[in-house]
Amino acid sequence: MRCCSWAWGSDGPPCTRSDCIWRCIRRNRRYVEPRAIYKAFRRFERTRARPTAEGPDVARALSPRVPGGTAWAPLPEIGGTPALHGVEPDEEPVTMALSGRVGHTLVLGTTRVGKTRLAELLISQDIRRGDVVIAFDPKGDADLLIRMYMESQRAGRPFYVFHLGFPHLSARYNPIGSFSRITEVATRTADPLPSEGNSAAFKEFVWRFVNVLAKAMTTLGERPDFQSIYAYAVDTESLAVRYFSWWLDRIRPGWQVEAKDLETAQAKLLSEAAKKSGRSLHTMAIMGFIRDNDLRDPVADALRSVLSNDRTYFEKLVSSLYPLLEKLTTGKIADLISPNYANLDDTRPIIDWMGVINQGAVVYVGLDSLSDHEVASAVGTAMFADLTSVAGQIYKFGVGAGQLPPERRKLALHADEFNELVGDAFIPMVNKAGGAGYQVTAYTQTWHDVEAKVGNAAKAMQIGGNFTTRIVLRVENTETAEILTEKLPEVDVPTMQVASMASDSNDPTDFAEFQSRNEDRISIERLPMLTPADLVQLPKGQAFALIEGGQLWKIRIPLADSLDETDVPKDIEDMAQRMRSSTASQDRGKLRRRHHPRKRSGW
Repeated sequence: MRCCSWAWGSDGPPCTRSDCIWRCIRRNRRYVEPRAIYKAFRRFERTRARPTAEGPDVARALSPRVPGGTAWAPLPEIGGTPALHGVEPDEEPVTMALSGRVGHTLVLGTTRVGKTRLAELLISQDIRRGDVVIAFDPKGDADLLIRMYMESQRAGRPFYVFHLGFPHLSARYNPIGSFSRITEVATRTADPLPSEGNSAAFKEFVWRFVNVLAKAMTTLGERPDFQSIYAYAVDTESLAVRYFSWWLDRIRPGWQVEAKDLETAQAKLLSEAAKKSGRSLHTMAIMGFIRDNDLRDPVADALRSVLSNDRTYFEKLVSSLYPLLEKLTTGKIADLISPNYANLDDTRPIIDWMGVINQGAVVYVGLDSLSDHEVASAVGTAMFADLTSVAGQIYKFGVGAGQLPPERRKLALHADEFNELVGDAFIPMVNKAGGAGYQVTAYTQTWHDVEAKVGNAAKAMQIGGNFTTRIVLRVENTETAEILTEKLPEVDVPTMQVASMASDSNDPTDFAEFQSRNEDRISIERLPMLTPADLVQLPKGQAFALIEGGQLWKIRIPLADSLDETDVPKDIEDMAQRMRSSTASQDRGKLRRRHHPRKRSGW
């Protein structure tokens, strides 16, 4: 802020920081305080401007919602401190090198201050640039959905919508159906479960149980999904019998006769074992046959270990898995995240991340977290883990392994409210996936939200340390603001101290009966370049950004032009309309209409 004209070598004394700011405010009072006539109009609008039978609606004439507006329309509702609104008076476009995007970007800001509008701006540029774009929107913003569709159509790019709140209009996706290692299925399934305190041990039991099921299913040629995992978790015995039969047919032809003879010979012993474990007599006979003949197979041994436990006892150990799978397999959402690949009557596309990357597609992911937070978190976390796995494949084999080398595209990943999606898989993504072309832009309200999700401050700071670019809008707590301010240096600020002294003497022999002295002392004071209080008082749509190795910028976020929605397909239009009816998405349009006509390029 250029508040004071004092410079080194000038005749006038410098002023303190606070004096400098207030001199600027007094000098430019007309920019920060409404004039008396403006206040009079607002007072009249609140108290007396009401429609009557004899007169017009004066309040409506003064309202900014009327096309054309008036010179006395209310100022934009952007809040904040006016002094910060004017930093810097000499504006210029702010850009950053594309090479810095792989260092990832963190955007912080409280609710309704412009995070999603900034996301809309960055996403539009990524689409036009040709990057693969995946945007996670837990709440559901209709303007963002329409913007992504229109920009993808203008760029000639495939566009997919995955939305948990509109399963009949959404593309389908299996969060655990694509993997490079079979253990990923268990990790993604068990990751949403609590892991603090005693819950950690039960989570490990769940992980092992699901891993055994996943190994058996893939060996039998089945693709894992939440529905099949739940079905086999409830009835593990049927999967085990199928696997035992498949395996024994290959290593011991004619085993059925031997197993039947064993079942007849040891009927009483097997019956007691079956009653104790809660399994069928036929299953116990097969397990006894495998044991007596000392047959070994890793998957078969794991299934025998599961079945040898008392059924009631074992279900208690993995009981935390059932409520989660129940939520993920209830209602229409079940067919959405556990798609039937053989159902040719279902025309909804099935997406996977490697296919999206090969197509150069744009994907909008609506998680509908306001309706069901746990389902949204589970699906979003599994998606992040899947994307991390894909990054590992790209590292090892490149894009389109075994095919002609396709055009190399970067992947721009935008995660709004990413604290709801972050998990252990997110850390290697932001830490190592930059080499695979991943560019992560994460948006959240406070850093405490991230700490609460991951469970401790150390892990949260580990995640935060991987973001080299930080954009901070208005925030509501000091700790979040310090994520930016602690990276800034202190600066030298000249200050002046005024000292006045006076003395007199009663000595008649002393000629100097009165003395006075005035001093102006100039000194240098070390002050923070930016304080957390400055970030708390920012107007809407404005931010401080730390980019390209610590360069600090004060920015105003431009508002994108309105879109012509006449070419939007009816299904996407209906989805957007329902989203608008249940959220406050239309506030953006109101804010744009109330914007000062001389500053249409920003807030």
